[in-house]
Amino acid sequence: MFFTYLRRELRRRRKAALVVASGLALGIALVIVVSSVSSGMGKAQDKVLQSLYGLGTDMTVTKAAAQSSDGAQRPRFNFDAKGGDSDEEQSSDRVMVQGFQTLASSTVGKVDAQSGVSDAVGGLSLQVFKVSGQFRQGQFKQDQRGGDSGGMSRPQGTIEGGGADFDVNSYSVYGTDVAEPALGPLTSSKITSGRTFKTSETDAKVVVADESYAKEKKLALGDTVTIKSVKFKVIGIATPDSGDAAANLYVPLKQAQTLSDSKDKVTTIYVKATDSQKIDSVKSAIQKNIPGTTVTTSADLADTVSGSLSTASDLATSVGKWLSIAVLVAAFLVAGLLTSSAVSRRVREFGTLKALGWRSGRVTRQVVGEAMVNGLVGGALGIALGLAGAYVVTAISPTLQAQLGGGSAGGGGVGGGPGGGFGGAGRRQAATSLEVALTAPVSLTTIAVAVGLAVAGGLIAGAFGGWRASRLRPADALRRVE
Repeated sequence: MFFTYLRRELRRRRKAALVVASGLALGIALVIVVSSVSSGMGKAQDKVLQSLYGLGTDMTVTKAAAQSSDGAQRPRFNFDAKGGDSDEEQSSDRVMVQGFQTLASSTVGKVDAQSGVSDAVGGLSLQVFKVSGQFRQGQFKQDQRGGDSGGMSRPQGTIEGGGADFDVNSYSVYGTDVAEPALGPLTSSKITSGRTFKTSETDAKVVVADESYAKEKKLALGDTVTIKSVKFKVIGIATPDSGDAAANLYVPLKQAQTLSDSKDKVTTIYVKATDSQKIDSVKSAIQKNIPGTTVTTSADLADTVSGSLSTASDLATSVGKWLSIAVLVAAFLVAGLLTSSAVSRRVREFGTLKALGWRSGRVTRQVVGEAMVNGLVGGALGIALGLAGAYVVTAISPTLQAQLGGGSAGGGGVGGGPGGGFGGAGRRQAATSLEVALTAPVSLTTIAVAVGLAVAGGLIAGAFGGWRASRLRPADALRRVE
């Protein structure tokens, strides 16, 4: 009887039911779209941080570089001004530690021994300055009017021509622990040609080049790269998953330490926690037990993300959330008021049913049942509209820009990778800019929330209508009889 009456009444009042369901559908659809876009924002931000942070890395440990008396460490170059007609080219390399003050390699073991740390790996960030060129000797041109002075003849004239022509080339090199390939800056890039380091190549003269740098310098597999008179063989080309590469060249850590005269030194320690829930406690333990270090997590770095990605994320999480709540509240109230209004138009019907023996509870259940069906229909429509909206956002894939603000070259600031903020020590002074495509993934949790909202909307509407129906008396129906 319940379902028969329910089906008949819904057919009779299709338009009213559709209005109630449509209101709920719009509110639920908006919640799905905002939720999916917010999830997409989170994934986009994770992609930005991942490209700068290194896959598998939960935090980094560094030490701010100490400022020298003249404010900065500057490379010095010494050349011989060779005489004669020699046009021999001269060159000089200066390999300098960049971005941070070095830490003893033993610090890696201390970090690894902290509670909650799964693994720790050291790395050394370097900047190479190469100056090459030649001197040109000037020619003396005698003045024919030269005289004598004090009885001694001195040639009079000027030196013409001469000078120097030198080129300065700067690039970044990162020393990576080849024995731990699953952790460190190279994990944020993919080897697209050749191979990565072997665990046995701890002190081998081999190098992995960043793809962009390899194209610029026309490097191919098997070519050699000379750093401070040491020749390294190119064994692989690495392409960053997104954003800038951590360095132009990657070499084994021991070779980097030798090149920079930094034996048993590192600039960055990459840390993997045993549990993502323990990151904060691990950070506190490292700062407490290893004083003088700066521990930076991806959460710290996330606070520095700016640009259109940050703006859109703020809108999705604040304005979007409150807009969704406002629309849902309005939809629920409208559904409840429409249901209550519908009950008032059915006074004769419900009064007659009560006169025939229906109890108030049975009438209320009937009204709530109708409202629940309207809510479920609205939920189905809302889910369909929400999925369509999320699909449109993903199909369009609007491009958002993310920027990570840099710090002073020697500052502790955010970051800790091979260079500015997890991106390149020689580039800390400039903000790293990335472009990411926005998607709107819809999770099962979002669908479950939508279903819950549909049920809640039906219950709220049913509560309005049921309360009104329960107060009706048979006498009310008799007064409506003409």
